[in-house]
Amino acid sequence: MKKNILLILTSVLLLSSCDDLFNPAQENLKTIDQMYTDAAYAQGVLINAYRSIPTYYDNSDYATDDAVTNQKTNNYLRLATGSWSSNNNPEPLNQWSNAYAAIQYINMFLENVAKVTWTSDKEANKLFSVRMQGEAYGLRAMYMFYLLRSHAGFTSDGKLMGVPILTKYLDAQADFNLPRATFQDCLSQIYQDLDNAESMLPMEYNDITKASQIPTQFQSITSTVDIYNRVMGQYARQLFNGLIAKSFRSRVALLAASPAFQDATNKTTWANAADYAAAIIDYKGGVSSLPPYGITYYANTNNEIDALSNAANTTEIIWRENLATGNYDQEKANFPPTLNGTGYMNPTQNLVDAFPMANGYPVNYSDATKSGYDASNPYSKRDPRLTSYIIYNGNTEGVLSSKIYTGSLSGTNDGINVTTSSTRTGYYMKKRLRMDVNCIASAVTKKTHLIPRLRYTEFYLNYAEAANEAWGPTGTGSHSYSAYDVIKAIRKRALGITTDPYLDECKTDPIKMRALIRNERRLELCFESFRFWDLRRWKATLTETARGLDVTTSITNPFDVESRSYQDYMYYGPIPYSEMLKYSNLVQNKGW
Repeated sequence: MKKNILLILTSVLLLSSCDDLFNPAQENLKTIDQMYTDAAYAQGVLINAYRSIPTYYDNSDYATDDAVTNQKTNNYLRLATGSWSSNNNPEPLNQWSNAYAAIQYINMFLENVAKVTWTSDKEANKLFSVRMQGEAYGLRAMYMFYLLRSHAGFTSDGKLMGVPILTKYLDAQADFNLPRATFQDCLSQIYQDLDNAESMLPMEYNDITKASQIPTQFQSITSTVDIYNRVMGQYARQLFNGLIAKSFRSRVALLAASPAFQDATNKTTWANAADYAAAIIDYKGGVSSLPPYGITYYANTNNEIDALSNAANTTEIIWRENLATGNYDQEKANFPPTLNGTGYMNPTQNLVDAFPMANGYPVNYSDATKSGYDASNPYSKRDPRLTSYIIYNGNTEGVLSSKIYTGSLSGTNDGINVTTSSTRTGYYMKKRLRMDVNCIASAVTKKTHLIPRLRYTEFYLNYAEAANEAWGPTGTGSHSYSAYDVIKAIRKRALGITTDPYLDECKTDPIKMRALIRNERRLELCFESFRFWDLRRWKATLTETARGLDVTTSITNPFDVESRSYQDYMYYGPIPYSEMLKYSNLVQNKGW
């Protein structure tokens, strides 16, 4: 924990006066005691933890084989090309200060919540107290997950270590020189917090119509529908709930079961990870309930996004950020120049090659007669997700149905390296963007945007990966479906095919199935900030050169765009250099 940040935090929370600087009105000085009678102030302490949740679109894709950026000063570009160090580790890769500051708010809240009067109604007051404690436990587990993902690793003596565990609020007089806990101890703390959260929260915040619908854990508190709806109904939507807790349990277990964290001291297994993901699939309704419009969750406008009300979610979304209404930030940042964008996210040829043919065979399949891939016409008969997610040469895009020509000889600013806003690879990102947005200054049209925090497809993929590792492609453990069943549903949704001979070929071989599952994860979650973390937890190759394709009327010219400079120790992030200087009890991860 960064002591100077925590000292600032302490002074802000306690609102200690500094008369010679501010001389505020006495009634504006809040103390901890005032939490007990000022419910809005008490809730504000917890809201501060919500405000620090890492963004879903962190653009770490720039640091992988999936994308580069034309922002030459971008931190991820610098990181990927050799400048990553313990004192040059930008957020969100570095979660140390952000997460511990949030945990401090949470711990302060938990230590005082029982004394807060939320409302004069005794039953509602108890429900509010229980719900907000559940939120706090869940949020603390979530931040611990982000800390582990960013900073856990093996020390030079071979020990798998996590991060310091904070379960109490540290004031300015506390000892901040805390040692790292073991990775397993951190997992145990996370799972305990998630247990608490699930016991105190409903699965989702929805209004009920009769007392029998009140979840069992709340029936001893109230039997009144109106009181339950007041606290646990639709007005609490997008706050931490039981389904979110289950989702983070799945994320934590998948991370812990992965190759990068295999160690005798780590008790999480692939079977655990599969079971935790299955709980979410079962809640959704099984494999057949994979949301049909999940592929284009970001652009399902009339039937989903534009129709949302009462803080509801679409069928694909478990948790989301607040809707960004009247917004065009994503389009302005990522549209091609001729659509008045700055083209930041440039997908690579590496990623384009990962999209199979429409019949499900890889483009590089050994028998070209089965795949049907034609290198001279590379975008023909391809997986429909390619057109949904990536703008390639000749696409028609935007409100005016403009042709986008990306070749270096195209004669437009969309061509490779023509301007600072042009693509470096021959591709632009389409995923995350709404094509009914207009960025032209004289005719700007802004739209509502939905940015997830958790979506169902991720957890179907989590199950497929973990189940294949635990029980093989067709094994089911204690469930009624296998990795094969889940991937079949995902590919059927994407490709629209009823027979999938390549998948059937893979189901006899766990290694082939692993490669297919990882590739499906790459495609389904591209540009959603998973790839950088997935490659590292898999201990997969980080140094694959990012490639592009220059398409003209007569030729396609592949070329290298950007090399990747990583060392093996970079599968694990560093403890911040500033923390290592200040605190003697911290031990750095090997190599940093």
